Amino acid sequence: MRRKPKPGFWLVARRELRWLLHDRAALILIFGVPLFAFVVLTAVFSHPVIRGLGVVIVDADRSDTSRAFIEQVAASPGLSIVERAGDLASAARAIRSGEAIGAVYVPADFERDLKAERRPQVVAFYNQQFLTAAGIASSGLSDSLTAAVSRAAARAAPKPARIGSLVAETIVLVNPQRNYAQFLLRALLPMVIHVVIALAAGYAVGSEFHRRSMRTWLACAGGNPMVALAGKLAPLFGIFYVFMLSVALILEGMLGVSFKGDLPMMLVAGSLLIVGYLALGALLQLLVRDLATGLGLTGLVVSPAFGYAGVGFPTFGMNAFAQFWGALLPLRWYMAVLLGQAARGLPLSDSARPFVALAALAVLYTLLAFLRLRALTRTTLRPTPAPEPAAAVVVSPGVGGAFAGEWRRVLGTRGAFILLVVAPLVYGLYYPQPYLNQILRKIPIAVVDNDLSELSRGIVSTLDASGAVNVAVRAETLAEARSAVDRGEAFAVVGIPPGTQRDILKGTTVHVPVYADATYLFIFRTMASGIAVAISTLSSELAAGGARTDGSLVKATLAATSPAEILLQPIFNPVGGYASYIVPAAFVLILQQTLLIGASMLTVIALARSTGGALATVLGRGIAHLTIYLPALALYFIVLPRFYGFSALGSPLQLLALGSVFILATSFMGQAAGAWFKNPETPTLIFLGTSLPQLFVTGFSWPREAIPNPILADGYIFPSDLAIDGIVRIGQMGASLWEVAHDWGGLWGLTIFYFALAAVSAFVVRRRRVHG
Repeated sequence: MRRKPKPGFWLVARRELRWLLHDRAALILIFGVPLFAFVVLTAVFSHPVIRGLGVVIVDADRSDTSRAFIEQVAASPGLSIVERAGDLASAARAIRSGEAIGAVYVPADFERDLKAERRPQVVAFYNQQFLTAAGIASSGLSDSLTAAVSRAAARAAPKPARIGSLVAETIVLVNPQRNYAQFLLRALLPMVIHVVIALAAGYAVGSEFHRRSMRTWLACAGGNPMVALAGKLAPLFGIFYVFMLSVALILEGMLGVSFKGDLPMMLVAGSLLIVGYLALGALLQLLVRDLATGLGLTGLVVSPAFGYAGVGFPTFGMNAFAQFWGALLPLRWYMAVLLGQAARGLPLSDSARPFVALAALAVLYTLLAFLRLRALTRTTLRPTPAPEPAAAVVVSPGVGGAFAGEWRRVLGTRGAFILLVVAPLVYGLYYPQPYLNQILRKIPIAVVDNDLSELSRGIVSTLDASGAVNVAVRAETLAEARSAVDRGEAFAVVGIPPGTQRDILKGTTVHVPVYADATYLFIFRTMASGIAVAISTLSSELAAGGARTDGSLVKATLAATSPAEILLQPIFNPVGGYASYIVPAAFVLILQQTLLIGASMLTVIALARSTGGALATVLGRGIAHLTIYLPALALYFIVLPRFYGFSALGSPLQLLALGSVFILATSFMGQAAGAWFKNPETPTLIFLGTSLPQLFVTGFSWPREAIPNPILADGYIFPSDLAIDGIVRIGQMGASLWEVAHDWGGLWGLTIFYFALAAVSAFVVRRRRVHG
């Protein structure tokens, strides 16, 4: 006779491992979703250098000199001339429609004014609604046009300068290649994995309340809640630990993303991240004791973590709520340890604070999960009430009957009601919080004054008075200042060279080196621009010599060194607000993911009970979803942009027209997918972890010009790809439906395709069930 296994840790772990290996949804979540994210993100960032951003040329002069300026733009590796327009209105249409990221305007009589030393102005416009592409485009436009001006100045007869000038020269210390693809890849993969960890733990624990038996779970542990919790989560810990190691090895070994820090610290930090989110996912399920509701709460916590972790927008620029909530997330502290060790190679002492915070949160959530399970153990040995089944809905035949039946299902199913009605309201307030300060102010920098003159003190005062930067460290040596950058106390070092005042008085141009940390693109751009503007302003004041800065004396002085003026003019989101950039696109993705999961969930329920025709059922349910989401569309794209102070240039009717087609396409996609699921919680497990890769495939956060064409084509599977482009261009840039005809037509194509696929899927699944 076979001996009965002894209750304990190993019995619980074996039971859990057998269940994981035989549950198809768990396998897809644990292995399929991370693999999908890894393949998509590595493909998206496979071209780390962004090239070929489209630029429109408006040459109102059409002279040999203006053509020389344009040739300099064409020679820029990051830019590509896509059109030569006759006027600025045509250039603006090209920018709104997405054909170009910027435009260069050369005024009439440019050559004549240049020869007459009137310092004509060349204006370079760039679309700052797309911040990443705008940063590359503005840099390329500035460099190429400045080079053209330098060539023109070299050809002119040299003139004695009345007084010298100051020029900021940026030298990158950290991430010198400005390879933001490697930085994002290193940061985004843990983001996806932490979502999967929390969902997997929630699914494993929540299934005990739904399809499995909590009594059996506790019996295998001998009634010990700590053994029960540890045994259940141990297989998941082992799997995800192997994942974290594999990702690190692949990043460094195959993709060349170097690791500079302490390996043992990162191994322990990775373990703490896994433990923290396993415990958090289990805790939320133990609190609500309902699988669908627990998974929904888990998604609410982990999905926006990209913003609260400070990867896109730094934590020091967030409001008080975002800083408080982010401090409760293990991911925020793990990312601080990861970037400090992997990117900078900091001493262990400098990463001690975030490491301790990560460890404390992992212990806290584990303790809370244990205490909650122990409390349930005392009461759950009697039968646990099953989750409330969805109310049986009697569906009348036809489109109207399917419409009414879907509304009743939404109102009668707690998980669906939370997803389709409550979640959009909560996300509308919760998701934007980290970004609402919009722009960074007073970025800390270090200054090394090697001149110790009146002028150098003026430079320091001008920098400190700038709204963009703040002189937080005054160091004696560059080595001391560099240590401050490594510790995160400063993001740049301004080194004032010896003899600066003397050289300025002699009429020499003095280059002021700015040693910058380019790890974070947004911080680097804002800081470099702020320093350059401050030094340029001081240089203009020096040239004025007490006269008006816009007077003829100053203009003559400037013309002697720079015969043409280059004006970089951002358009659409002109202040470069991060919330104005990311939130409208994220709103589209939130609507898609909640509706996709909700429609799939309700399809599992509907197909088990409905008897109407497939075409009528799919159409009626799609119209029901549209009526449910029309208030959310109005809230996200009409009300909240004005409430938060985003630009709102588009027609509300055109926004709702495009948004309505997007909702129908998403509903039909969800119905087509849901027809093949057996359990209502499966859509949450599969679709939630794909949100972040989808955002980067759209070409919004990372320029389309840098994404391989096969990945761009695959991105059109999801309606959000076209909807983000179309809704952002209409809402934030004032484009018309005609200007986004590509997106409008593509969404109609997806709507028809997914409607047909949903109808066929519903027909086939019903037929299979009827015939056994």
